[in-house]
Amino acid sequence: MLVVTPAVRALEMAGVSFTLHEYEHDDGIRDYGREAATALGLDPDQVFKTLLVASGDPARGGEVAVAIVPVSTKLSLKAAGSALGLKRVEMCDPTVAQRLTGYVLGGISPFGQKKPLRTAIDETCELFDVVYVSGGRRGLDVGVAPADLMRLLGAVTADLTA
Repeated sequence: MLVVTPAVRALEMAGVSFTLHEYEHDDGIRDYGREAATALGLDPDQVFKTLLVASGDPARGGEVAVAIVPVSTKLSLKAAGSALGLKRVEMCDPTVAQRLTGYVLGGISPFGQKKPLRTAIDETCELFDVVYVSGGRRGLDVGVAPADLMRLLGAVTADLTA
């Protein structure tokens, strides 16, 4: 069965080579990234989670941006803010994150979001030939070359981990 999500469509439209990796999502698990790494038998350093951060209230002109880090790590808000040129960021409200991206928590892909957001990716992505990010729903990851990930998202790379 062909899986079609906005993320998959965005990758296809960009002509980027990618692989799809499906797994059975367990609704009782909330650490979606680690679940993906375990279910797919992948190195947790090679599987990246897509997190949204906000610099102020988006309803009042605050900016929302994306930070992508390995599932084996924690995001440093200070480092994310610095990489994105924002003074101070905090984790984005989950409802706002879902509304802005068009995806549900645990399935937020950096690709095919409703509105393009500035993006920073942890520099360790460059250690791998392929990294894995959400494919746009829980239970689906896509494997892409880090160079394609950075190019398609117009992303900066930096040390984003705590």
